Amino acid sequence: MRRREFMTLLGSAAAWPFAARAQQAGKLPTVGILGSSTQSSWAPWIAAFLKRLRELGWNEGRTVAIEYRWAEGREERYTEIAAEFVRLKVDVIVTTGSSVLAPKQATSVIPIVFALANDPVGSGYVASLSRPGGNITGLSVQTTDIAGKRLELLREVVPGLRRVAILANLSNPSNVLEADETRPAARTLGLEVATSDVRRAEDIAPAFEALKNSAQALYVCTDPLFAVTQIRVNTLALSARLPTIYGVRGNVASGGLMSYGANIPDMFRRAAELVDKILRGTKPADIPVEQPTKFDLIINLTTANALGLKIPPTLLALADEAIE
Repeated sequence: MRRREFMTLLGSAAAWPFAARAQQAGKLPTVGILGSSTQSSWAPWIAAFLKRLRELGWNEGRTVAIEYRWAEGREERYTEIAAEFVRLKVDVIVTTGSSVLAPKQATSVIPIVFALANDPVGSGYVASLSRPGGNITGLSVQTTDIAGKRLELLREVVPGLRRVAILANLSNPSNVLEADETRPAARTLGLEVATSDVRRAEDIAPAFEALKNSAQALYVCTDPLFAVTQIRVNTLALSARLPTIYGVRGNVASGGLMSYGANIPDMFRRAAELVDKILRGTKPADIPVEQPTKFDLIINLTTANALGLKIPPTLLALADEAIE
């Protein structure tokens, strides 16, 4: 073999993705998924994630292994799951929102991809959107820009809307940020707003009891707790005659009135692309944090009818999906 050919071969081997080398050695590259809520609520997102991975050449069980863990809305589980992934020596950890903090604290070596996070810079996950630094990158949800839009949608649907309640888990920094951004947006629209702090499932019923006759609509922050308890929240909201708006489609499919936010399956598809880059050797520090490009408006017409609300035709025409 000529020296030039040998050096070319040596250079190619050095650049060969570590995941491919691991696979050659008999161990599939492994992705650990830390699900903040339940398997069922994440199912559409995981399906989108796996589909994009397959398109990029990663087939679960054949070319990549995936370890799934579900926290089911219990924040204490984040730390346990992160520690387990470190022990398993997974190659990438994928998670969302406030559950990013646990793996961040558990490892500075294993790459971490957040499929969505509210203000990752302010939360301390990354140094900047363009230059994340460290071992973390992902996609930013940018709730800042759409809290006001959600309130405007409520005002379009609820005649004479003046008083809105915010349901938030204030133990979640992302919910604190979202609530803090919603209040000034409400004032700009001439709406009175009050925040109900719900940190456990047992807090939900008392919160609704306190809201009786004091609110005309309900803004529900995006939190794993409200994903796990979505049927209970929607049932109580319907009983209290409170139209709801969310950031996630799943809460509307289970009986909420409306949602407006980033298309989360699309975010998970793009997260798969980031995982692909990392498994092929790119460092998270060199992958800029991306922002959403698709936003969805979902309306549940059955819930609107139950509340005696008429959805304006102009708004219905803008909806990406109308659930009947």
